[in-house]
Amino acid sequence: MQALGIQTTPLQDKADSVRRNFPAQVVVPPDREQVVSSPVAGLISQILAQPNQMVRRGAPLVRIASPELGQLQLQLLQAAARATLARQAALREQALFDEGIIPQRRVQEAQAALKEGEAALSQAKAALRLSGMPAATIEQVAASGRPQDSITLHAARAGVVTRIEVKPGQRVNSASALLHIVQIDRLLLDIQVPVAEAGNWQSGSKLKIQGHEIGARLVSASPTVAANSQTVALRAVIEAGGANDLRPGEFVTVEVPAGTVQGAWEVPLAAIAHDGKQAYLFVRTAEGFEARPVSVIASAGQRARVQGGIKAGEQIAISGVVALKGAWMGEKGAD
Repeated sequence: MQALGIQTTPLQDKADSVRRNFPAQVVVPPDREQVVSSPVAGLISQILAQPNQMVRRGAPLVRIASPELGQLQLQLLQAAARATLARQAALREQALFDEGIIPQRRVQEAQAALKEGEAALSQAKAALRLSGMPAATIEQVAASGRPQDSITLHAARAGVVTRIEVKPGQRVNSASALLHIVQIDRLLLDIQVPVAEAGNWQSGSKLKIQGHEIGARLVSASPTVAANSQTVALRAVIEAGGANDLRPGEFVTVEVPAGTVQGAWEVPLAAIAHDGKQAYLFVRTAEGFEARPVSVIASAGQRARVQGGIKAGEQIAISGVVALKGAWMGEKGAD
């Protein structure tokens, strides 16, 4: 061993020291993105927010003037008037029944008319709420009888205005996108890995983002393969606080532990010998060294992760491997 420069080291597992690098993109979770769309067709009369502005929940965003709004408010006022009339009629019929003047059937008919009127009023209010009018404004219109000529859309939750799709004076249709608001307190990573390696990582694996003191945790893998690149998308959650240093849409490089499957071992790359496509490790035994076939799961730098008929603590050759391979190949040729 001294003459050939053969050195050995015990086989051990250091899963985090062999890492692979893959491209990733910072994305916003679907539940953190909001599209503010126009509930009615109309005219954009005023933009009340600015691009990249942080807005709080309930902050005014856009004011829209719409003829549809007038029709909806007219239906509200008509329904409110009918409901008031039906309520008064029901009270009057109940009083007459209590005095024994009218039969009970008249009271039941008045109660049914009241329920129909209240249902129509609720429907009219719901239509206005869907048009973007706040509940307090709806009640004010119903009580005063004075309709509004425009509506103001408000932020459903706090976030950052990333895009404004319209301008004042522009006419929009119902469901037209007006603004985009995102919450950047929680971000994800979309990581592209070769399809052949997609099964090497399991949910919960820890990742590191190069150039940042930020970590991430793997949460899922796509069941489909991108046809043009033959890659699989892994999704990871960025650790709390890391979103402050990253921006949605940014491309980064992540370090992923290589070969985290069970029964895999870390070895120096120089310890692996090849005979054709088959990889071998030279394991020291009582008689000398034995060539054990292994599978190379992944490699990075001067380290590799292998799997095969090897056990923890066994001594493997890490130098002089060329000499060992030559002697072994000579024995194979003699046989």
